Amino acid sequence: MKSTFRITLAASALVMAFSAVAADKYPKLGPLPPPPIPKDNPNTPEKVALGKKIFWDNRLSGDNSMPCVSCHLPALGWGDGGQISRGYPGTKHWRNSQTVLNSAYYNKLFWEGSVTSLEAQAPAAAGGGVAGNGDDSVMEMRLRFLPEYVAEFKKVFGSEWPRINDAWRAVAAYQRTVVSDASKVPFDRYAKGDKKALNASQLKGMALYNGKAGCIQCHNGPLASDQKFYALGVPDHPNYKDDPVNQVTHRWQYYQKGVPEGYYRNATDDLGLFFITKNPKDIGKFRVPSLRELKYTAPYMHNGILATLADVVEFYNQGGGAAANKTPLLKPLKLSAQEKKDLVAFLEALSMDEPLIHDDPKLPGDYQPLPPPVMAVK
Repeated sequence: MKSTFRITLAASALVMAFSAVAADKYPKLGPLPPPPIPKDNPNTPEKVALGKKIFWDNRLSGDNSMPCVSCHLPALGWGDGGQISRGYPGTKHWRNSQTVLNSAYYNKLFWEGSVTSLEAQAPAAAGGGVAGNGDDSVMEMRLRFLPEYVAEFKKVFGSEWPRINDAWRAVAAYQRTVVSDASKVPFDRYAKGDKKALNASQLKGMALYNGKAGCIQCHNGPLASDQKFYALGVPDHPNYKDDPVNQVTHRWQYYQKGVPEGYYRNATDDLGLFFITKNPKDIGKFRVPSLRELKYTAPYMHNGILATLADVVEFYNQGGGAAANKTPLLKPLKLSAQEKKDLVAFLEALSMDEPLIHDDPKLPGDYQPLPPPVMAVK
């Protein structure tokens, strides 16, 4: 009996030692620092307030129906709560509307990493044919016929009239306030010295995260993302095959992104990073998302195909799915039922105790006619 007990203790110690060694290869999880602010777009309270209005304003879209908040609602984890983003009227998207929570920390945005700043992300979404479908010149003119915006843009940017690029700079400034509050995140409180912030199950889950489960290999650093691209074999969404409108939009996106004709003619699923690089080795690769605020941002994966965190853990426990370029990092984990529960408990501890909610701002009223031009008297 004593011999068995000693062997069990030795095995546990060996597993813990292995976990520590493995985890040391990667940047450690830790509390989020303040979000980085670019020198050419400093945050000010006035700019943030203006950006919040624009984020909510439906006039910053093609047909006045698709403001940023329509796909990024605070009450739905700053996504839209569905598997696939609803898309501009007449279209259907083929990807999950990724949360903008903590997007201030990303150096690559969108699932395929197609832009590298929030200043570039906002116009890409507002003008995207399957997203906002807005024309820059039309949206700018709408702003110019709203006296409240004319005054605010002049105050914030010093311009006589609103300019659309400044609108996106204001939105970016606002998004840098949509971040986790470390004082409300159990893991962050634990990392800062509050050893009661995590319960026994969460502590076991943290050991699994850093060791046996191998999450730390890709979900590392304060953001819990290495921001690299991997193919995991995530199951295809059935809309690709069963929904004609989704097929129309998806096929158009293939064409719009300029893929070789052979790929376009046989479009069946989402090629991910390949759309950017055109390298066959990148087919099916997507940027690693942050694991922060997972409690509030279901469903999961680039196509929303996994409904719960338990589903996500089971997907990785099985070693992922089948994919031509699947990362060798994924292998069956052989987690027990209790280990899976512990891992989910720890993942939830990376979220705030309560969701981050911002109230709707008061938007400008109706358009107002511009005064007639003042003619110079000779």
